[in-house]
Amino acid sequence: MRIRIIGSCGSGKSTLAKELSDQYGIPYYELDNLIWDRSAENLRYPESVRDDSVLSIVRTDAWIIEGVQYKDWTLKSIQEADLIFVLNPNVFIRDYRIIKRFVLSRLGMQAWNYKQSFKNLCQMIVKWNHQYNIVAALDVINENSKTAMITRNKNQVIQMIEHHVEVVSSESGKNDAGNPGLLKEEIPW
Repeated sequence: MRIRIIGSCGSGKSTLAKELSDQYGIPYYELDNLIWDRSAENLRYPESVRDDSVLSIVRTDAWIIEGVQYKDWTLKSIQEADLIFVLNPNVFIRDYRIIKRFVLSRLGMQAWNYKQSFKNLCQMIVKWNHQYNIVAALDVINENSKTAMITRNKNQVIQMIEHHVEVVSSESGKNDAGNPGLLKEEIPW
């Protein structure tokens, strides 16, 4: 199964991707970690490295890719996804999560990919949360002949995945006359 998760900062993308990865045994990838070389502060990978990384992930049979991005370099992850989720919880829930993450990471109580500054915090709240263009993300998804499921929380996502698993399992059973159906653990992702 190939899952693409898109949403604003604080929408719960990383948390959801980790939980789905644990639950289904599918590797997950954060697009931010394909952009930023975490060996130094404010060091980006060359675009060619970033793009090659995305393509090598997308070529595998199963993955979960999460990120706010829906630019050209991420289009292959949208085009090849079996399921696309756009997380859209209430903006104040997202604000709370962003501030909580900032405080916990600054106090050393929660690991984070980089040391956040107050400037980062403001940018996350204003640009990557309040000004995040969910309509543009949906337009890009639609332009690539895909359908996104807009969800408010992880429970909705899990229900949709379970439904997808049932449909795939049912279709696999119909296509294989000798097979009465596949168990979840046997579904060819």
